[in-house]
Amino acid sequence: MHRKAFLVFTFLALAATAAAAQNANQGVTKNEIVLGSIQDLSGPIAAFGKQSRMGLQLRIDEINEQGGVHGRKIRLIVEDSGYDPKRAVLAAQKLVNQDKIFAMVGHIGTAQNMAAMPVQFDKNVINYMPLTAAREMYEPFHRLKFAFLSSYYDQIRAALPKLVKEKNAKKVCALYQDDEFGLEVLRGAEAGLRAINAELADRTTYKRGATDFSSQVAKMKSSGCEVVVLGTIIRETIGTIAEARKTGYNPVFLGSAAAYTDLIHKLGGKAVEGFYATHTTQHPYLDEASQPLRFWANKYKTRFNEDPSVFSAYAYNIMDAFIAAAQKAGPNLTTESFIKAMDTLVIKPDIFGSPEATFGPQKRLGSDMSRLSQIQDGRWKVVSDYVRP
Repeated sequence: MHRKAFLVFTFLALAATAAAAQNANQGVTKNEIVLGSIQDLSGPIAAFGKQSRMGLQLRIDEINEQGGVHGRKIRLIVEDSGYDPKRAVLAAQKLVNQDKIFAMVGHIGTAQNMAAMPVQFDKNVINYMPLTAAREMYEPFHRLKFAFLSSYYDQIRAALPKLVKEKNAKKVCALYQDDEFGLEVLRGAEAGLRAINAELADRTTYKRGATDFSSQVAKMKSSGCEVVVLGTIIRETIGTIAEARKTGYNPVFLGSAAAYTDLIHKLGGKAVEGFYATHTTQHPYLDEASQPLRFWANKYKTRFNEDPSVFSAYAYNIMDAFIAAAQKAGPNLTTESFIKAMDTLVIKPDIFGSPEATFGPQKRLGSDMSRLSQIQDGRWKVVSDYVRP
């Protein structure tokens, strides 16, 4: 009886060890590393999802043409969430359980990542540098989380005091989306003002999907706000600023990286001139003054017959960082060897002007620094150095 129990216990222990070993090596074969990504390819930010997919693929094509990572080619499987958290869960289940991916890379959207991460973590699959600046991407700490975008909270907290002093503004207000994203921008504004012994003079919200901002703008105008912090994305940013200009109200508008896209000046036109936004990676224009950036942007255009966006650059950087870590992990690539490589990885500033990023055993955000750009003459121009909150 004892011997039988011992044999059963031994068998179960060996089976568990074998399963763990298999899981640690999931998505890695002699010739291939299989990666997954969930993008919005059919929903409200499908343009960003498409650009992200192409940015990831461009870097993959480059490394595969050079023979891959330690002889392994990278294969990327992209699923569409339609920007719906429920669909993101189904996509994660397919990628993790059916396609047996090694890691999830550049998954877009806060709610979508929050929904998908438990599926991944249950199977020991890393969530690598998602495309969202939410603090949940690295807090609370989890060994399988790696983030690269400084949070909306930290971006605004760092930029606002500097801008208020520079403009000698006495009244600062906030207009923000009535959800977790908008609240993160609001919290960043409040924290930034506390640092200079100030507070918001007024605040107002709007519901997701709103198209009329006349009452919010009227409220900011009547409060005499000289700087307005915007917890807005694309349409709401343009709608708010256009409404303000129409009524002759011209405060300084400051948005987060969620509003740092070429769509703001392409769709907003003259009204959005002078708008400020925080960001890390620089938007790549085809005629950029920087030769390496111009070369990259034209290479992207040649490959995909489309101009690149900041999301193309984000995604390219994400894959470049993954490749660096996988190379550092050595020929025996496992989840553990990859994490160990990430824990000592230093990512140097790149052609897009991103700051240096470092990780560690208890550090899962590469960098908390951000800087300011302003729309000048119909395009984004960098107007500040990097600042730490």
